[in-house]
Parts: sequence; C-alpha cells; structure tokens
Amino acid sequence: MEVAKPRQRLVACPQCGRTIIWSKDNSFRPFCSERCKLIDLGAWASERYRIAAESNVEDVDNEIGKPDEDR
Repeated sequence: MEVAKPRQRLVACPQCGRTIIWSKDNSFRPFCSERCKLIDLGAWASERYRIAAESNVEDVDNEIGKPDEDR
C-alpha cells in the first residue's frame, strides 16, 4: 500500500503574482523572493498602503490640539 504524499499548496506572490509553493522552506513567504518582500516593505514605509477609516470632526480637532468643548 502506498502512502499518499501531501499535496503542495500553490499561492500567488502578493507583489508580482508569480505562483510559488507555500512551504516553510521559503523564508520569504508569502513572497516569492527577497526582492518582492523588500518592494512591499518599501510601500508600507512610504505610506502607499493605507487602512481606510472614517474620520469625524472630534478626532480631527483632537489631532490639531483644539480643546474639547465638553471639558
């Protein structure tokens, strides 16, 4: 009786889209290479990626140092 080999999981590199094997042997995962990993890190560092959030007047006033009227 043959032992079934586990199927290899294939994923797309989030930076370039190249198909790679998801493996703990790939130290750059989920990226395909160090290059793609560094490109993504640079995008975060230069604030090209942002998380959308609703802002309200109270938050903006607190950020610029205006006192709240309720205090």
